[in-house]
Amino acid sequence: MSLEKLAKTLNTRTNNGPPIEKWNPPFCGDIPIKIESSGKWLYQGSEISRAAMVKLFASVLWFEEDEYFLVTPVEKVRIEVEDLPLVITQWENTGDSNAPVIQVSTSLGDTVVISQSYPLELDDKGLKVRIRRNLWARVHRNVYYQWAELAEVKADDSSGRQQAIIKSSGQEYTLGDF
Repeated sequence: MSLEKLAKTLNTRTNNGPPIEKWNPPFCGDIPIKIESSGKWLYQGSEISRAAMVKLFASVLWFEEDEYFLVTPVEKVRIEVEDLPLVITQWENTGDSNAPVIQVSTSLGDTVVISQSYPLELDDKGLKVRIRRNLWARVHRNVYYQWAELAEVKADDSSGRQQAIIKSSGQEYTLGDF
């Protein structure tokens, strides 16, 4: 399937958040799309430079059994993802210093508030935030450094190690050990 054909199919079938979790199309094979760890989308090794096309494809991105797919009502194609498909590039505190509410945005414009529904977690590759459905975004290094400057250092009761903590929506989230 060509990139243009897939984009045309998606354009005619999607609008502001398609219900892809309700679709169960047949698997139609692999398509040579790759998402690099930087968030850059490639088709046959060349960058997809049209932001609207990348956002369109991202709107139908699905994670299932450790693999990523682009899903339409009639077909499902597998793509390659180096790390996580989305990258947190911006943030702001929409609360106040006593009750911080951290709102994050991806390079593709997804925006969520770090909370129980959209947690910040630490894995072996760094920090990540759940963004939508079953998709996570890696926190960009610049955002991490900004948070590290604001973090509160606390002792972890179970291990006794020092941890950098940020707060959002009444919850504490660790940035890692010191």
